[in-house]
Parts: sequence; C-alpha cells; structure tokens
Amino acid sequence: MKYHIVVLGCQMNLSDGERLKSVLNHMGMTETEREEEADLLGMVACSVRQKAIDKVHTRIHLWKQWKGEKPLMTFLTGCILPKDRKRFIKDFDIVFDIKDAGTLPELISGHGEVTPLTLNTRELWEVDPAYVSPFEASLPIQNGCNNFCTYCAVPYTRGREESRPSADIEREFGALLDRGYKSITLLGQNVNSYGSEKKGLEIGFPELMDRLATEADAREEPPWIYFTAPHPKDMSDGLIQVMARHWSTAKQVHLPIQSGDDEILRRMNRRYKVDHYRGILEKIRTAMPEATLFTDIIVGFPGETEEQFENTARMMEEFRFNMAFIAMYSPRPGAKSTDWEDDIPQEVKKDRFHRLSEIMQNTAVAWNETLVGKEVTVLVNGRSRKGDQYSGRTEGMINIQFRSTREDLIGRFVRAKVVGLHGISLAGELTAP
Repeated sequence: MKYHIVVLGCQMNLSDGERLKSVLNHMGMTETEREEEADLLGMVACSVRQKAIDKVHTRIHLWKQWKGEKPLMTFLTGCILPKDRKRFIKDFDIVFDIKDAGTLPELISGHGEVTPLTLNTRELWEVDPAYVSPFEASLPIQNGCNNFCTYCAVPYTRGREESRPSADIEREFGALLDRGYKSITLLGQNVNSYGSEKKGLEIGFPELMDRLATEADAREEPPWIYFTAPHPKDMSDGLIQVMARHWSTAKQVHLPIQSGDDEILRRMNRRYKVDHYRGILEKIRTAMPEATLFTDIIVGFPGETEEQFENTARMMEEFRFNMAFIAMYSPRPGAKSTDWEDDIPQEVKKDRFHRLSEIMQNTAVAWNETLVGKEVTVLVNGRSRKGDQYSGRTEGMINIQFRSTREDLIGRFVRAKVVGLHGISLAGELTAP
C-alpha cells in the first residue's frame, strides 16, 4: 500500500506527522508525494483556526470522489475539537487521537486491510520519527496547555500539559547528535513550563536545557538548539543563564507578547503585564547582546480601542523585535473569546496590521544593517530557483542568500560575509565552507 499524509497547522503537528509516517513505514507501507497514487490518505488536522478546518472539508470532498473510482481508505487525526470530531466521523473511515497513533495498525485491520507490523509500542513519543529533513529536526518535549488564553483553543484540542520523560528526550536528542543534525528545536505548547505538573518527579526546563546543551557542546560541531513556544510568565532567570552559558543554545528567543496593552493582556488571560515582559527582554539583552528576539501579536482583539492599539505600537518601537508574527484577530472555535462580539471592523484590523508590520520592518532592517561587513555562521537550507544562489539562516534565524558554484552545501554550516540587505533578509558572500 502507498500512503500520503497532509499536515495542517503548527510545528507540533508537523512533528506528530513524522512519527505517524514512521508507524505506517513499520507497517510495510510506502509514502508517495502524489495524493492520487495513494491507497491510504490521512490528514493531521488543526481545529485552532477555521481556515484549517475549511481545508479539511475541501480535501475530504475530493477524496470521497476518488473513493468512487478506486479502493481508498482515509483517516483523520491531530488537533480536533470535540464538535469537529463528531462532524468528521461520518466523512473519514478512521478518526483517532494523535497520541493513539500506535493503534493505527489495529484500526486499519478493523477496516479489512490486514498489514504487517514491526512497531513494538503504542506510545506516540516512543516512536522514532521519519524525519523530513536530514539536518533539521523538531523534538517534542511537552504537549497540551494549562493557560487557557481566551483567544486559543489548544487546551480543548490537545488537553492539559503533559511532559515527556526527560530520559526519553535525552535519548532522542543523543541520537540526533550521533546522526549529525545541525539544528534541533524543542517543541511544546508551553515549552518552558516543562516538568511543572510532575514536581519532584521530573526536572524543570532550565535543567533539561542544561543537560542537552552540555552534551551538544562536547561534540566537534555542536548543533544550534532552539525551543518554541515559551510563555513569558514561565521565562526564568535560570533559563536565560543556561542559554548564555552554552555554545550550542542558539541566541534566539521567540517570546509571544500578543499585545502591548495591560488591559488587553488581562482580557486575553495572559497573566503578565508589559512591564514584566520588558524586564525579561532587559535580562536577555544583558546576558546575550547578540540574541535576536521574535514575538507574536494579535491586533483587533474584541474591544481593542485605538489607544490600546497605540500602546502596542509604542511597545513595538521600544522593544525592537527582529521578527513579529502579526495576526488579525478572528474567533477560534472552542476559545472563550468566541462568545464575545468581534467588534473591530476588518478594515481597522487591516490598518493596524499594516502599521505594526511597518514598525517591525524598520526595526528588523536597523538590526540587520549592523551586520553589514561582518562574518556570520550560516546553516544552508536550500537553493534558489535559478540555481546560482543558496539560501540559509543565521543562528538568530535571519535569512541570508549568497552565490556559490558548490554542489554540496545544503545541510552544512558555512561562513559568509554580510554585504547588503534584501528587505529584512541579508545578502552575503561565501568566505568559508
């Protein structure tokens, strides 16, 4: 049998998809990039955004048409709200929780297709992933969320926080080091609260990072270690000190703030104020002046006044983020704010989005200009369509392009001199492979 999996949503879904592929590979199936060739079609869904659910409806409509033409089995898993699950049960042959991926062989056999199985576990985290990339990997350390931000449905799709055993994390991390991976990202919905629900039974996130980074530092070519997504209320001084101390901990922090207004943050149930966030950034910049700072921001949250938005704009100018992922508020099915009036007109949301985007562009360019004339380490991740340029990113996750006639640079660390800018990206010249 051939299979094809469509993954929607976040990095965690992509990571879960890699483990799901491993389950199917152990069943003797073969992955195909062409949907129309597959005998088994699956989807890792995302109920967090309505657009993602709309994509599920579109895909299953097409797959149902194909089922009328040939034998075909379909399944659905991922982040699914209860009401969406109930709706999709009649559309897919199999619907299951992603944590139960190890039972998929039995579920498929229950539909009349008996397949061999060499997998010896039912636990998703114990499945060795079929990594998509040979040099960049995502490593889940925690699942679920206890924060219940009013705009978010994750606690209802993935449940409460559950930390993966640190021994398992260290085992998988060590295996990635042995295979020469250059970039490893620790994943969780609230990654820096790791171990908090197992106090006395499990280590905390700073100690976990310290253990992993100590092992990585000892390698001849240490990888860059990233983590996402942390919550400001759990960002500790100890974690910042660990990041500053180790070579392998990438000097890049993605710390979502969501709003620069204290009242909006209160209504979002974020449980911190702007001044607390400001203090975290001051500590990061003191300990790691070279660190880049990324964030997430929502504009047009219900009830957001022009004055409250201006507070966010002033915050953006003050904090000088290297990147901000800005979203216009839209109701998330299952989230508390869905019951509130979405009272900010779409044209106002778009205007606020563009105003913040301009501020972000200006601060990102100002930072990048300080790199012109300097040499940076680059992880090469691809080639341009023309074929005469490589693309990559710095340790701070700033994109860079450079020309080279070499054929073997993808997946390697190289050195490049920054010679100019392309928008918020860098233009470079290769100085050392």
